[in-house]
Amino acid sequence: MNKLQSTSASIQDKPVRWGVNAQTGVLTDVLLGKPDHFRWVALNSISAVTLANMEEMGHRFDKQKAMKQHRQMVEVYERNGVNVHFAEADEGLPSSVFTRDSSFMTPWGAVITSIQTPPRRRDYAVVSEFYHKAGIPIWKWVTAGHFEGGDFCILKPGVALLGWSGDRSTKEGAEQVAGWLREKDWEVLVAPIPPQFVHVDAVVVMLERGLALVCEDALQPYALDYIKETHGIETIPVAYADCVKLGGNLVSLGNKRVLSMSHNLNVNKQLEDRGFHVDAVDYDMFALGGGGVHCSCHELYREPD
Repeated sequence: MNKLQSTSASIQDKPVRWGVNAQTGVLTDVLLGKPDHFRWVALNSISAVTLANMEEMGHRFDKQKAMKQHRQMVEVYERNGVNVHFAEADEGLPSSVFTRDSSFMTPWGAVITSIQTPPRRRDYAVVSEFYHKAGIPIWKWVTAGHFEGGDFCILKPGVALLGWSGDRSTKEGAEQVAGWLREKDWEVLVAPIPPQFVHVDAVVVMLERGLALVCEDALQPYALDYIKETHGIETIPVAYADCVKLGGNLVSLGNKRVLSMSHNLNVNKQLEDRGFHVDAVDYDMFALGGGGVHCSCHELYREPD
């Protein structure tokens, strides 16, 4: 375990634990973005559908509702004993609330990513400032093409799946990250995903050791075989219609506890039937804007699983 004392009042001088080698252990410290300047912008295929159908579907952005929904998400983390830390809001970065993409945590420190989407290209500013103030080392910066944290999935310790859709992460960026991991003797599969899924964390989310939520329609057969056959991971299928609405975009809190969204009716029922306790929050102001609860967080530290 790595534990460093924060020197920043913005993270309340709490000890900040850092270092992740699996995405299934008990979550103790999480990084969120402050939603003060959040609004809907042209961000990805999900937000594009929202913006194109606002009149017909009656969708309207409600700032007060968004702030309330974000607070309720924070309360779920706190009830489950998770220390919540925040990257500062910036008026020029309305989508930095989705902290999954601007960095990702490894056993050796944080990696600052390179986001391709124009409204988010400078999200690195607030997240790198957080790491600096918290005393958390930055291990690497993505410099080849683009790679975003939502495309970094640890299947189990020492084994990673990296996705790329082309209009977000690129193959060049994914291969750069894969090279760093392979230098640390990790096994890595780099696999393309269709752009409508945006990131691999809308397609594959680990629930506990050896069990994952997977939208099989989004992966090529060799990628499915890598997960299921090569590494023996059991899968709970997410239907395509749910997946493109971020149905699989949830957060494992460890010990069969999950943070999900209330509109994920089918997935939530599947998980409850498997013995998971599901904390589901209303989060449509963010999901319609292009990101779910998994997009809205990044693990700083998980207990070894």
